[in-house]
Amino acid sequence: MTERSTHDVTGLLISWRQGDAAALERLIPAVYDELRGVARRHLQREVPGHALQATALVHEVYLRLVDVDRSTLQGRTHFFAVASGLMRHILVDHARRQRADKRGGGATMLSLEAVSPAAQPTSVDLLALDEALEALSSIDARQCRVVELRFFAGLNIDETADALGISPATVEREWAVAKAWLFRRLSPR
Repeated sequence: MTERSTHDVTGLLISWRQGDAAALERLIPAVYDELRGVARRHLQREVPGHALQATALVHEVYLRLVDVDRSTLQGRTHFFAVASGLMRHILVDHARRQRADKRGGGATMLSLEAVSPAAQPTSVDLLALDEALEALSSIDARQCRVVELRFFAGLNIDETADALGISPATVEREWAVAKAWLFRRLSPR
């Protein structure tokens, strides 16, 4: 995204935050391709043949953005973090519905290569990951946010630091600790 379009997105976010409902209508086309990229990253971790596609996931996020507290959106990076969080919740809700439909079977699987300290490919149930993140959040909410932004939103260290208002060194430290904690929590016993 160019510097000009980044400023355009920020301007639209400010307008939307100040109550201009039409700003959201102009914002979505400006960020649509990037949102599809975030959606594709989420779906790459899903089992092949997942019922949702990137376009449908982006559209569902758009519908949920209407209910987001606009005053909390601080800028472009934060907007994408919020959108990614919404995507995670949509996919978890979808997995829960599938599990309920199949009475406990067919849980959605995703790869946690990026989370495993040993970087060995492994799969984990999306619902188990969500439960682990909820547990991590109760222990250390910032570590949970770092995982969400790095793993789900695909933000780099600097973008994550910017979104959370902390230093890149702190992000690296929190990311390392959170990955190790999640790996232990999600490893078969």
